[in-house]
Amino acid sequence: MNRLIEVLKSPYGPLAPWVGLTILLFGLLWLSMSFGVESADMQLARFEREWLQGRKAHQFHLEARQARKDLAEVWTALPDERDFAPLALGITDEAKRNHVALPALSYKTEPTPVSHITRGILQGTMTGKYEDLRRFLYDLETAEELVYIEDVDLMQAPEHQDQMLTFNIKIATYLKVSEALIGSSQ
Repeated sequence: MNRLIEVLKSPYGPLAPWVGLTILLFGLLWLSMSFGVESADMQLARFEREWLQGRKAHQFHLEARQARKDLAEVWTALPDERDFAPLALGITDEAKRNHVALPALSYKTEPTPVSHITRGILQGTMTGKYEDLRRFLYDLETAEELVYIEDVDLMQAPEHQDQMLTFNIKIATYLKVSEALIGSSQ
């Protein structure tokens, strides 16, 4: 105790309690940072990671829901396999309305990698004037049915501008397999 009194009586003695208090406060600050703030920061970082994971999962769920809606919309737009022959007749009738000769339109179906979907292909030659052919192709592209003009090749170039043009045409569509066929194959 005498030693303490002697230190306090020295010229720097009045600063000793303040230095001790400062050291004590720095110690308390270090303890609170080590055990309080750092653990809170770590917990905050963990919560942020969990929130981001939850946000990503929610976004994925929303995208999946939208994809399901889009798929259902496309599925309802696809014609049934049994409607393929009438579709070919409808295309032939459309060609007649546009003064285009479509004499030998053949059609076939082929399987696709997607289950319960087949690809229908219509192939043949078409002959007509340029304006009539252009109008016919436009009508096909803008029709309600889901058809794609895959290929159009000019077979012979006319010698005169107002002569008839002849093209090879390939039209494709995708067809739903009939419900009866799905049930019988399972």
